[in-house]
Amino acid sequence: MIWYPLRLATSSRSDDLGGRAIADVLGRSGLPDGPVLDSSEVSDDAGALVSEGVLAGTSLRTLVAEHPEELVGPGWRGDRFPLSVTFVDGSGALPVHVRPAAAGRRAGAGAGTPPEDDATGTWHVLAAASGASAWCGVREGTDADALRAGLLADDVGSVLRTLPVSAGDTVLVPGGAPHCFGPGTLLYEIQPGTTAPAASLLRGGRHGSPGDDPERRAAVEAVVRATRADAQATVRGAVAAAGDDGVRRLVCCDGPSVGLQRWRSAAPVTVLRRFASVQVLSNLGDPVRVRTSTWDGELGRARSLVLPAALGRVHLQGRLDLLIGHLPTLRATPRSASAPGEVAVAGRSSAR
Repeated sequence: MIWYPLRLATSSRSDDLGGRAIADVLGRSGLPDGPVLDSSEVSDDAGALVSEGVLAGTSLRTLVAEHPEELVGPGWRGDRFPLSVTFVDGSGALPVHVRPAAAGRRAGAGAGTPPEDDATGTWHVLAAASGASAWCGVREGTDADALRAGLLADDVGSVLRTLPVSAGDTVLVPGGAPHCFGPGTLLYEIQPGTTAPAASLLRGGRHGSPGDDPERRAAVEAVVRATRADAQATVRGAVAAAGDDGVRRLVCCDGPSVGLQRWRSAAPVTVLRRFASVQVLSNLGDPVRVRTSTWDGELGRARSLVLPAALGRVHLQGRLDLLIGHLPTLRATPRSASAPGEVAVAGRSSAR
């Protein structure tokens, strides 16, 4: 197998809870007219097919099954691609979601395999209106009955913690924490690939129509059952590490289930990134040239590439504003020649 960066067929959802921010703010082309809620960049869905090259028409799920170590990383095993990436337009207030808490690591899983059903999600805020907030985790002293009553009454603020957010913040939401964003937010969502479905309130208005609708009551009960009172979200700013090559490497998060960095440069640069596990590049700025030993191409605005672990290194050229999603840091890996300002580790190359 000769590996190369993988472009995937993407999918978007038209929905009046969204807006035009993915097109107007990020510069994404090819979206449908009208309000767009999200654009799925990388997923394990059967329709997430490679769109070019010798692997065109092949799904990530097939590649995971047939080439787990070459695609994801040495020692990795699993039946699903481990990362999911989506641009989300929270122009409107989004419905409450909650994903199950981690169920533990699968027996026989490799060291690089995240816990089964670990749905700790990461939301990087790309743009936010003044006073924008996220609602994540239940308020202290809120029991199941109070949570149920608040959700049924469509009074989310009375039962969920309010977290002010600004552009550049990263919100870490563990499994078991009910959460929602908007209005006035544009998000980059990266989560572990998992088979565990989310419990979600019915849409409509903010979170559904209050009242005695049996479907709404069933949705509220599903959220209450999946909620853990001790599961609390955190908001953190990126930790910046400026290298002598003109690139600011912002560490947005590094675990427990995904890692995320943002690389930015004020002027065009050419930099090398080494890696030992799969990476997802998402471009927030001007087109960037991406070169590996087998491939030379352009990554356009608001577009993404999957870099298989087997590639091991990539050269990036241009004025950078890139998000780099990866698996969490696992263990130190000796390297004799790391790129300037980087320490190579399994799962990522981290600026110090």
